[in-house]
Amino acid sequence: MNRRQLLARLGGVAAALPFLLDPRRAHAVDARARRAIFFYFPDGIPGRSADGEPSEWHCTGRENEFALSPVLEPLGGLKNECLFFNGLSMGATDAGSHPGGAQKLLTAVDHGNGESIDHYLARTVGGGAPFRHVYLGAMANVNNASGDKHISYPGPGQSIAPEDDPVRAFERLFGAGVVAPPAPGPAPAPGSEPPPARPDRRKSVLDVALADLNALRGRVGPAERARLDIHAESLRELERRIDALAPERDPGGGGGGAGGEPGAAPTCDAPSLSAGDLNPGLLYAPERFPDILRLQMDVLVQAMACGLTQVGVIQCSVHTSELIMSRFPGTEMHDPGYDMRSHQASHYGPRHDRERREYRDYVAQRRWYVAQFAALLDALRARPEGDGSMLDYSLVFCGTEVSDGNTHLHDDMPFLLAGRAGGAINPGRLLQFGYERHGRLFVSMAQAMGDGLGAFGDAGGGPLPGVLG
Repeated sequence: MNRRQLLARLGGVAAALPFLLDPRRAHAVDARARRAIFFYFPDGIPGRSADGEPSEWHCTGRENEFALSPVLEPLGGLKNECLFFNGLSMGATDAGSHPGGAQKLLTAVDHGNGESIDHYLARTVGGGAPFRHVYLGAMANVNNASGDKHISYPGPGQSIAPEDDPVRAFERLFGAGVVAPPAPGPAPAPGSEPPPARPDRRKSVLDVALADLNALRGRVGPAERARLDIHAESLRELERRIDALAPERDPGGGGGGAGGEPGAAPTCDAPSLSAGDLNPGLLYAPERFPDILRLQMDVLVQAMACGLTQVGVIQCSVHTSELIMSRFPGTEMHDPGYDMRSHQASHYGPRHDRERREYRDYVAQRRWYVAQFAALLDALRARPEGDGSMLDYSLVFCGTEVSDGNTHLHDDMPFLLAGRAGGAINPGRLLQFGYERHGRLFVSMAQAMGDGLGAFGDAGGGPLPGVLG
């Protein structure tokens, strides 16, 4: 990248530096969220069964004294960073339907006939970011999925597809950063300047802009330099992890030349690859799903840390998912001798029968998704910002398209909201309602980001009581 490109990439960081680097100023200026993330997982949860057995997702107790459910146990160390909800509904239309739930999830409008809250926020409070909206998926486009399989709607009835490839996502956000080596030339004449050394590898994004980065470091104080170094090292670590996901190029060149020539082995040694350069199994082999999802979360957190975007969506698979979760290595679901799919497990029957394999695996699958949400929160909490962490200045929504996976109802939805929104939200509480439409929660989120939204979706009524303040 040249200097102008570097400055464009760092524009969001430059604008945020006074607040990132001066905790007193960050605290004094406003109490609002600086970013919002929407995390989706498919096929519901083990809610109240058809036989009336209690939910294994929803918490029990009072607002400030409550117990986490079995499925929410991975959030034990983050309990005080989350708001838990009982009694939120997406409305009666299409109740019992996965597609109908997916259409309503972020639009809060029947049949998806409205703009989703992520696009609304990207268009309003997030409109000044270099990338207004970042939509990343893990196996969210498998089998050419489209339409109601996707949850993000820029306009009424019009969903868009996420980016399933973390390498392409990284490239789009941070730039290719590839230096083409000079062609070999004749030996220099005696006394002349030697030609530039030929690089022995492609350089990372930060390597290309190293001189400019050092110049920026030279203009700030020690505390500011330390924070820039944290972001730089995080970016390098993310590149290293992406590199490790794909086979290396054939060092002997027997597989073909670099640059996507026929027969070339796929490589991720620099963030400049097209989708055709990737082994399809990398993205859609079930056993790689955990790696892909973790990378997508890392890409989004890094982009937000660098000020590139304020609004992002992470979509895990699709509704009625055929993802074989029993192939996830190192998890409690892992069983190489038996294929258990997400949607298959969700139809566990009318009872919470722990003797039935589908039910046991379904509970384990949901607990695994909660653990991934917890990992996302931990990644935000690990990065300093203002007088706290990125999580303190974030809003992170977690949800799915139906309540109980067996009944597919749209009442008592399993929704979570994490983060303190810069002080606008006091988490660590359980909010219980007899019946409230979830669009009011999105009004609360918008207002916590400084937007004056008064109503959202099919339901009116302003912000959800108890969320703000």
